[in-house]
Amino acid sequence: MCGIVGYVGTSEATDFLVAGLRRLEYRGYDSSGVVTVDDNELQITKTKGRVDHLAAALKTNPAVGTIGLGHTRWATHGPATDENAHPHVGGDRVLALVHNGVIENFRPIKKRLTELGYTFTSSTDTEVVAQLLAYELEQCELAADQEAEGADRHAVLVQAVQATVAQLRGTYGLAVLFRDWPDALVVARLGSPLVIGIGQGEHFIASDQTPLVGRADQVVFLADHEVAVVTANSIHVVDRDASHVSHDIQLIETEAFQTDLEGYPHYMLKEIFEQPEAIRNAMRGRLDRDSATAVFGGLALTPQQLRSVDRFILTACGTSWHSALVGEYMLEAFTRVPVEVEYASELRYRNPPLSSESLLFAITQSGETIDTLAAMREIKRKGHPVLSICNVVGSTIAREADGGIYLHAGPEIGVASTKAFTSQCVVLAMLALYFGRLRHLSFEAGLRVIDELESLPGLVEQALTTNDDARRIAAKYAGCNNFLYLGRQYNFPTALEGALKLKEISYIHAEGYPAAEMKHGPIALVDEKTPSVFIVPRGGVYDKVIANMEEIKARGGPVIAVVNHGDDHAIDLADDVIQVPAAADFLQPIVTSVPLQLLAYHIAVLRGCDVDKPRNLAKSVTVE
Repeated sequence: MCGIVGYVGTSEATDFLVAGLRRLEYRGYDSSGVVTVDDNELQITKTKGRVDHLAAALKTNPAVGTIGLGHTRWATHGPATDENAHPHVGGDRVLALVHNGVIENFRPIKKRLTELGYTFTSSTDTEVVAQLLAYELEQCELAADQEAEGADRHAVLVQAVQATVAQLRGTYGLAVLFRDWPDALVVARLGSPLVIGIGQGEHFIASDQTPLVGRADQVVFLADHEVAVVTANSIHVVDRDASHVSHDIQLIETEAFQTDLEGYPHYMLKEIFEQPEAIRNAMRGRLDRDSATAVFGGLALTPQQLRSVDRFILTACGTSWHSALVGEYMLEAFTRVPVEVEYASELRYRNPPLSSESLLFAITQSGETIDTLAAMREIKRKGHPVLSICNVVGSTIAREADGGIYLHAGPEIGVASTKAFTSQCVVLAMLALYFGRLRHLSFEAGLRVIDELESLPGLVEQALTTNDDARRIAAKYAGCNNFLYLGRQYNFPTALEGALKLKEISYIHAEGYPAAEMKHGPIALVDEKTPSVFIVPRGGVYDKVIANMEEIKARGGPVIAVVNHGDDHAIDLADDVIQVPAAADFLQPIVTSVPLQLLAYHIAVLRGCDVDKPRNLAKSVTVE
């Protein structure tokens, strides 16, 4: 959610901080701020609104210094105001702190600190952490320890931070700058990602690797319960027992973070049009015609272990949950093994009965979704193997899973997921092929699946030619405030995903349903101002969905239909149509989702919405 950047070195810190915050805008936020130290004084600038507002404020009132922190806040406690923006200070401005996460027990801590004489100027949980750390600093007598050598001072800084975080319940990624020790940043993590970038005579802090590209080639990922002291020339990491930790240094995959718009007006539109290549990348090297199966290098389990799986659990949130629903249809059809799709936010608190041969797949674009991470950890704690389907190399879920599959979709900057959804569906299709071939799927059937998969990028390229149709239909219905999305079988998840895209970026109320469920309640919503979007490609339930369209038309509801080329019957029945190429049933959600993405995009543009950074949303949801 929130974005954190930090710098310590010999250059002006704000140059990196502002640029880094711009690269983190995709995470979602409502305010931003920076702090530096100059002449033993904290210089803080923070504003609600976009990073552009912060940059303008810094031109008027520059923050100078070669050490600093920056932050973009996504509000959890308290509204989006200048006072609630980070950084927050502790004590007599002895430190400044930025935070990603949620502190669940901040109220009793705040009450105790208030009784001790500490005052608060915001309604955030983060300011409580800053004041608590100031208290622990005082207890460690840091303020009076002017004679301590650098190493000793840093050790006491760590002691104060560890004494603070030991009292916190919740999640945090913390970065702290101390007024009287302007040579070091101290960072701590529990459940919220932090990465340290290694430069030449300088180091960087960030919530993910994106701000570090072009500034650092190597990174250190901080693990839960670790605290690090970062100076211009050193990184010292300790665990919760204050024991030194040897940190692994990894290379940044620079090509994975190319974020130029390349002439597109929005990242979302760019990423929609990148889907054919993203699908090719997801399949590259993973289809084996000689064995009529898929090949994965990272599953970390033997074929014998995978062959014995008697139950799949797919857990995810949001769009990834919709791809998991598509995966459920695929896996059950190809493997005849039961599949359960669980919201990660629910699974983490449930205690479902699992057989000893159950296998969990955690599906996530960012690899940092806190609910998915917690659910994965819970199932892993119970002794079950857990695998991930993830897009971000080096992310927490990718590192903590027993094994997994990377999407290789490239960076997805737009908050509303598009190419990650279709890439996840492709990976799940290949998994269904792989597990099917381990069981009863014949060689010939496996080859047919590979043929269908290899034709998919071309089908998606054809689906992208519906852009003009989507724009025309968007102009007709952009003023409507309610939409229904309807599909059956594989295209029921497509309906859910289409409705979610419209809700996310245009702020229109939209709901997805199985088409046959309309008459069990939702049909009461149908009127001339409520369009119904039907996903109705040719297939086994085609006639049933056509009958559902007739029911809507009989009640005066406008119908938008996504149909196969040349489907004259559906074309005559619907008010507006978008024609896409025919695909195998299990690949229809990938093809039919494309015009739904385009429709949502154009409606949002026509309504004047911020397509890439919709209100209230964050790309990487790292708070519960």
